[in-house]
Amino acid sequence: MKTLTLLRHAKSGDDGLIARDFDRRLNAKGRRAAHAIGAWMRGEGLGFDAVLASPAARVQETLEEVGEGLGAPLSPRFDKRLYLATADDLMDVLQAAPASADRLLLAGHNPGLERLVLRLVPDGGGPRDAVEEKYPTASVAEIALDVDGWASVADGIGRLRRFVRPRDLDPTLGPDAA
Repeated sequence: MKTLTLLRHAKSGDDGLIARDFDRRLNAKGRRAAHAIGAWMRGEGLGFDAVLASPAARVQETLEEVGEGLGAPLSPRFDKRLYLATADDLMDVLQAAPASADRLLLAGHNPGLERLVLRLVPDGGGPRDAVEEKYPTASVAEIALDVDGWASVADGIGRLRRFVRPRDLDPTLGPDAA
């Protein structure tokens, strides 16, 4: 049995002031949301044997804040293939994940993360419907995979244990009023 946790980077807010998308940083709300997600992870007893992440600045900062909330720094392995990765790219990285890791955290971007969840988890309502509706920034999806090795991961074999958005933890971390 393997457990895959997918973390979308928290909210960035450079609004075009940064020349490269890759260098965008978190805004204050994003930092608070990532910290809250880390504290929630700590409360749930979540831990990871390996962390794979996009090297984008906003993902690095998200992981730093999550680690603060978790009470333990995460030690990600940054992989350029995860920057703005498609679901196909994410599946390739996932299938090559360290065999020794039973609990893997994959941190990156949308729409790839959302599409990966929808690929791995068969239709059936519940939290999957919430993912299909929207996978907001700093949200976490935890998927149970009934496989012995990551190379065996395939479409439709996952069970979505939970999907948590920052606004589920603190309503002030939800969408801004229009």
